[in-house]
Amino acid sequence: MTTPEDQQQPLDLLGIGIGPFNLSLAALADPLPYLNAAFYDQRQDFNWHPGQLIDGTTLQVPFLADLVTLADPASPWTFLNYLKSRDRLFPFYFAERFHIHRAEYDAYCRWVAQALPTTHFGHQADTVRWNPGRGLFEVDHTRLDAGGQAEALGRTLTRNLVLGLGTAPYVPEPLRPLAEAPTAPIVHSADYVKQRERILTAEHITVVGSGQSGAEVFLDLLRTRPVGRERLTWIARTPAFAPMEYSKLGLEHFTPDYTRFFHGLAEPVRDKLLPQQWQLHKGIDHATINAIHDELYRRTLDGGWPDATLTPGVTVRTAGRLGTNAIELHLEHEQQNTRSRLTTNAVILATGYRERPLGALLSPLHPYIRRDSAGRPKIDEHHRIVLDASVTGAIHVQNAECHTHGVGAPDLGLAAWRSSVILNAITGQTPYPLPTRTAFTTFGLTTPPQQSRISSLPSAPRAATHGS
Repeated sequence: MTTPEDQQQPLDLLGIGIGPFNLSLAALADPLPYLNAAFYDQRQDFNWHPGQLIDGTTLQVPFLADLVTLADPASPWTFLNYLKSRDRLFPFYFAERFHIHRAEYDAYCRWVAQALPTTHFGHQADTVRWNPGRGLFEVDHTRLDAGGQAEALGRTLTRNLVLGLGTAPYVPEPLRPLAEAPTAPIVHSADYVKQRERILTAEHITVVGSGQSGAEVFLDLLRTRPVGRERLTWIARTPAFAPMEYSKLGLEHFTPDYTRFFHGLAEPVRDKLLPQQWQLHKGIDHATINAIHDELYRRTLDGGWPDATLTPGVTVRTAGRLGTNAIELHLEHEQQNTRSRLTTNAVILATGYRERPLGALLSPLHPYIRRDSAGRPKIDEHHRIVLDASVTGAIHVQNAECHTHGVGAPDLGLAAWRSSVILNAITGQTPYPLPTRTAFTTFGLTTPPQQSRISSLPSAPRAATHGS
């Protein structure tokens, strides 16, 4: 198969990283004959949080939040068309499932990634430079063999970039030395499924983190332990094991309307507002909370209490090894102003993820990138990094713009809409018309026309149309 670096013509669009967001972009770019696109990922094939595909866990968004439906319901890459290709439409119809299994979503994305001709796995992007003489980005990359070893070096030229580098598991500073030790009985929830059998042999297990991942891991562990001998502890910094905000109007924070409103706020206001909205995306869905309580209650039917401790409002100050099979956690309860120690035999860190840094990949472009007061790249309403006017190409980002676009940045439900925004900006056309209104809520006061602000952002660079 011909790869992009073998072609003579520069690309209109190169996507770096093939997670769900850039896969959505690739699927929606696929039918556009005037757009020459390719997508690189250093992995050998698509996989989506494999360490968290616990049996029975489901997506927290409806199946309509697939890669393309909310932009193009007639696309051949919809989840429903995937079911049809597998002869599973009728079983899905009778199952009456609005929230599908995570493993099923992963299989659907694999189906799309394997079928699209523009996805190229085993391609590691190393460095991005701007060539002012040619008006193109130069992307140096390494082609990797099946074992992940360097096989060949290459360079791809492109007019526009879309970075979908994803997120990396976050380990709190006090626990990093232990987590990095290969023999320590401590793992991030991102590796839970892979390490599950080893973890289950521990006499006492502690889960750290109160979000959906922490709740799912705790429930899975609870279901495997004997009644009365559970030996489980679940701690979290949040003041409660709180449900996710899932009311209909609350969900409107994950609409394009709210995204535009948030982007229009002043930087200090956005920075103050975002941490306050943790329950919109870091809470636990009601079904999981109810299942945990039901399981705990079932274990009291013989008159005893389960040997399980659930304590919110707790921070891990420090941690250390006790021999080869135990860890001592030094805990602090902020509201109570008390400290304690917990000895445990295994720790699962459900401490979330952080955006992967762009610095190494974009280091030659640092002089061109405009930054805010905190040193973060400025991102415009089209999800473009704001660059010096001398750079005529565009760099768009996917799920690296929480600080400018709000809680919806990592949400799968906005994937197809954001892909549409990016493709419309890159092509200078409207292959995917955007909805004019998406929420019943009006998030801000309307501004009289004479007081409205006029955007001073640069116009979108156009892709070559190749004779279209």
